[in-house]
Amino acid sequence: MATKAPIDIGSLIYSDPEMHSGRPCVAGSGVMVRTIAVRHMQGKTVRQILKDWPYLDEARIYAALAYYYANKERIDADLEEDERLGRELAAKYPHGWTRETDPSLNPQ
Repeated sequence: MATKAPIDIGSLIYSDPEMHSGRPCVAGSGVMVRTIAVRHMQGKTVRQILKDWPYLDEARIYAALAYYYANKERIDADLEEDERLGRELAAKYPHGWTRETDPSLNPQ
């Protein structure tokens, strides 16, 4: 019986400075590791996460979770910064961010 060659787990996650500000993503997709981690923190199982992205496989989801837990402090800090920025923008633009609420969006 023939077996497949082992997969280098490091090949399942990649980072590209031109994509998602260099945040790590699941190989073969643009799905960020942090997105998988957040779904998992919300209580979703790997199988439930796969329903969101059926073109991924279990190995890639587990690799994303392993990457998250190995880099938890850094990724959690990034998520917290995004939440802080979201709160700041919501307070600054309570009715949304439009040309009317932010004059800098109007071309000169």
